[in-house]
Amino acid sequence: MEHSRLTFLLLLANILILGASSNLYDDFHECLTDQFRRSNSATDIIYTPQNSTYTTLLLAQNLRPQSTSPERPDLIVTPYHESEVLAAIYCSKKLGMQIRVRSGGHDYEGLSYTSEIPFVMVDMRNFRTISIDSEDKTAWIQVGATLGQVYYTLAQKSKTLAFPAGVCPTVGVGGHFSGGGYGMMSRKNAIAADHIIDAKLINADGKILDRRTMGEDLFWAIRGGGGTSFGIIVEFKVSLVTIPEIVTVFNVTRTSERSVTQLVDQWQHIADKVDENLLLRLFLAPVRSSMGNVTIAASFTSLTPQGLFSPSYFKGKSDYVSSPIPVNGLREIWKILYEEENSQLQFSPYGGVLNTFSESETPFPHRKGNIFMIHYGVGWVSLNESQQRIDWMRKLYSFMGRYVTKSPRAAYFNYRDLDIGRNNVKGTTSYNQASVWGLKYFKNNFRRLVRVKTKVDPSNFFRNEQSVPPLSSK
Repeated sequence: MEHSRLTFLLLLANILILGASSNLYDDFHECLTDQFRRSNSATDIIYTPQNSTYTTLLLAQNLRPQSTSPERPDLIVTPYHESEVLAAIYCSKKLGMQIRVRSGGHDYEGLSYTSEIPFVMVDMRNFRTISIDSEDKTAWIQVGATLGQVYYTLAQKSKTLAFPAGVCPTVGVGGHFSGGGYGMMSRKNAIAADHIIDAKLINADGKILDRRTMGEDLFWAIRGGGGTSFGIIVEFKVSLVTIPEIVTVFNVTRTSERSVTQLVDQWQHIADKVDENLLLRLFLAPVRSSMGNVTIAASFTSLTPQGLFSPSYFKGKSDYVSSPIPVNGLREIWKILYEEENSQLQFSPYGGVLNTFSESETPFPHRKGNIFMIHYGVGWVSLNESQQRIDWMRKLYSFMGRYVTKSPRAAYFNYRDLDIGRNNVKGTTSYNQASVWGLKYFKNNFRRLVRVKTKVDPSNFFRNEQSVPPLSSK
């Protein structure tokens, strides 16, 4: 009898929760529709799960986050105008709905398009205007543009103007620029965030701010500290760099384990010290020879862009190296790579002009003292392989702890990794809890980021599993 009563109460509770969620969804849709009509905006940019386009809008490069997330967006909004972004913020605050913002959909953990609680997604794909001033060597770039669009537009405008950012053409500007933006010109021209000279941001109060009106603290925070902790960035103004009309591009690959070990060892001792005009990136992966044996392939690459990727399951991590990995350590790494043929390591060199910036100049702290950054990646095609691949990745990451930076073990924010720590999904998150991951990404800059967050968004309206918390959450 008691068991039956308990079952009934649990069933009733679930019905009430589902009913409340449904009512909230309807209220949000009604609120948003009303706000759009007030600003003469079309309502056909609101997508519900019943829309045939809804699933297409959720497509992402990495299938893993959606496969583990219990929630999909209740609504997707694809604004064309700032007034429509303002409407989404207004209705989210009014009804207590969490909001997620997506520009390109490349967040490694899918925090721009997944959540563990009901939410609304603002997809900035239609904010993709790029306005170039060749004479002034500046550009206004909206956050929905991709890196490929930026580079193409620049090439159409000038043969000698460029912008230092990443190599994947489908990555969105919004997350990439605000999280740092390392690329193949970074030893010569620093990172994308170092070239942001103005920005337009909509805050939690619905105010549209530029550099002058937001103040230097907030402007500092969004140049490497991630934008979605502080508001919705609409566009960036950046300074462009001058390049020669002709540049050298090469990709040299070696596959003998003995020669690879020797070359990687030598590379570590010169990668951050060679002329800043040369960035020699190293890709390492297990490959199968024509004889069927597995060996390590090392590709030494300069200025070579990446191609397009088909959606797949993926897990990534990052590390920084300040002392060369010994030869015996490299051989042990190869052994672990042999266990997973769909893995790859990227060694991205630092040094050059990156050494001239202080750690606190922007939230991106990875400057002088780093030889190179490691990107770990493993991919797979079937959902049932997920745990096996992730376990392998964690094994490699654990092994690498002896060879990388410590106190903190640094990580690159744009290679998001929830394994290193996360905020509470519900309720508040203390500074101490968030600093577990925050100090890894931002070192001592995390403290200033928290102070900025406390000032500009004390209610923690803009939040996710790795957003900067306000001190009021302590």
